[in-house]
Amino acid sequence: MSPELVSILVLVVVFVIATTRSVNMGALAFAAAFVVGELVADLDADGIFAGFPGDLFVVLVGVTYLFAIARANGTTDWLVHAAIRLVRGRVALIPWVMFALTGTLTAIGAVSPAAVAIVAPIALSFATRYRISPLLMGTMVVHGAQAGGFSPISIYGTIVNGIVEREHLPGNELALFLASLFANLVIAAVVFVLFGGRALWARGAVAADEAFDTGDAASNPGEGASASGKSTGTGGTAVAAPEKGTVETAPAAPDPARLTPARIATLAALVALVVAVLVFDLDAGLTAISLAVVLSAAWPDDSRAAVGQIAWSTVLLICGVLTYVGVLDQMGTIKWAGEGVGGIGVPLLAAVLLCYIGALVSAFASSVGIMGALIPLAVPFLAQGEIGAVGMVAALAVSATVVDVSPFSTNGALVLAAAPDVDRERFFRQLMVYGGIVVAVVPAVAWLVMVVPGWG
Repeated sequence: MSPELVSILVLVVVFVIATTRSVNMGALAFAAAFVVGELVADLDADGIFAGFPGDLFVVLVGVTYLFAIARANGTTDWLVHAAIRLVRGRVALIPWVMFALTGTLTAIGAVSPAAVAIVAPIALSFATRYRISPLLMGTMVVHGAQAGGFSPISIYGTIVNGIVEREHLPGNELALFLASLFANLVIAAVVFVLFGGRALWARGAVAADEAFDTGDAASNPGEGASASGKSTGTGGTAVAAPEKGTVETAPAAPDPARLTPARIATLAALVALVVAVLVFDLDAGLTAISLAVVLSAAWPDDSRAAVGQIAWSTVLLICGVLTYVGVLDQMGTIKWAGEGVGGIGVPLLAAVLLCYIGALVSAFASSVGIMGALIPLAVPFLAQGEIGAVGMVAALAVSATVVDVSPFSTNGALVLAAAPDVDRERFFRQLMVYGGIVVAVVPAVAWLVMVVPGWG
């Protein structure tokens, strides 16, 4: 049995054990990276750790730390309150506002994970307060980011168009952008209908103060309360203490509509994060940690519990899986799979298989990285003239990016980490199932719509 096949089978075993035994998949993946790296790939510790996603670790920790402080001092409550007033109480419009916001950020040049890191914590706070499915809100944010992700001035668009030019393939920047925009818009519409959008429309307009009613979260334990049974409302609430069987009265928090000095400073920090990432191209994770430290020093009481609210289990899960994927990459497993498909003599069959490989690998690794690897692999059969290059590149781009809703991708991990007061294991499974459906369906549809007709 080849080393590449062994590494794939070990990955399957990791999934099975994590699913059936409720063991953190990241911990399993670290162990698998050690065993496969040492015994199969002949890598030392430095080689194994070369795949550790240090940048993603910092982003996950930094962003969840900053927004934990924002939740503690009521800034996210204020944002929810203000946004509901902005849309005149139409809760059903909120997911679409978040879709448009992330799409605009990526279209004007933000890296997709940076846009999701900025918007997701706020969007998931809306979901908690207004009893919107976190799966609906999270996927709308990610698909919004990908909808704008291939504009001619975007990061993804610039990279892919550069690869196309370098490989001397026919290109169409507008077609690439519109293909991604339309694909994600259609997916978002389907998600909106299936995951509770119609019920949100039926709810109509709500008062801006409705979600801050003291009984709101407690009356909806599946959505507005934490797994521990404690209410997440911001008013003076009765908080159950299950370990002692008593009831304590939590102190009333400031009015969610009022700007306190701590909230003003936190809002300034969030604006600074956006400017630092989009204008000065600074790292989102390091910037977020720095801003969080400043806020913690100024208001230690509000920030004392924030470190404990960093999504450490999510950090372990994502970093472990991506470290193992790094081992696969160093072993040549990903290239081995791609070259095997590229050598098939039937161009249309090779095209759909490359779309599926792009989707599957991108669900665990860099979307841009896999496009950079697969587009050149498609050159030999594109040169035969039987498949349009514009359609093939667009199909690969869509297939490799819509799957970023996977909890193992950067965007999916950010959504998972940003969701407050949810059952994270359940939310993780929901994202994994949804990501699996996207991987199974979208490449085939993209192939049928963009490749078979022979675009370009």
